[in-house]
Amino acid sequence: MQVWAIANQKGGVGKTTTTLLLGRLLASRGQRVLLADLDPHASLTRAFGIPGEPPPAGTLDLFEQPPKAVAEVSRLTPIAGLRLLPAQAGMATLERRSATAPGLGLALGQGLAAAAADYDYALLDCPPTLGLLMVNALAAADQLVIPTQTEPLALHGMEGMLRTAQMVERSRKRALPARILPTLFDRRTRACTETLDRLREAQPERTWVQAVPLDTRLRDAAELARAELPAEVLQSRGYDAYQRALAWLLREAPQPEGLPA
Repeated sequence: MQVWAIANQKGGVGKTTTTLLLGRLLASRGQRVLLADLDPHASLTRAFGIPGEPPPAGTLDLFEQPPKAVAEVSRLTPIAGLRLLPAQAGMATLERRSATAPGLGLALGQGLAAAAADYDYALLDCPPTLGLLMVNALAAADQLVIPTQTEPLALHGMEGMLRTAQMVERSRKRALPARILPTLFDRRTRACTETLDRLREAQPERTWVQAVPLDTRLRDAAELARAELPAEVLQSRGYDAYQRALAWLLREAPQPEGLPA
């Protein structure tokens, strides 16, 4: 199983949309995909229509003692080949609990490792803050995908994310390849064009040579979580860009056997 962490230390850059669309595109290729919502705000979970009350079984249960298995706390989605590990508001308490339970730093990786035979890919939708949940995701990941909005302030979040990844990489003593996915690009604005140029100059080997355009048809995550996407989404520039972005990420990452080209 390949584990991809979708993370940025800045909000509003398209992490949940990226996680959802990459996941369903992988599933459309016949892959068994787990989406894990690690953000206490639970945007990915709400996209699938799962209410916050009563709290659903999900990610938090992997951090309990004894931990639950992924198979017990994940659920089917309307999308064939795609399962979801929902988020719960109680995940926000994990930071405090970690002071008296040091083993929590590896809980997610251990839970995913135990479920590795059931999935080809696990995509982790990370919170926009550096803390226990993001560190867990980076410790477990085979690849880090950093959606980065093409605006000047977003570059600071991207740079902070790379520093965090390097810190975790040193701690876990194995490589954590990082790929930068420019998002929300509006070619009509000078700020977007200049930011994209700066991004490519600063991180040429890590950055996708294209960009996901700003596309209002990708704004509604609940629509993107439906069993069948509407024709206007399938024909949109944004959806087409995500298909090309996935092809790039698959070329950059080790591929499990049997993945269609």
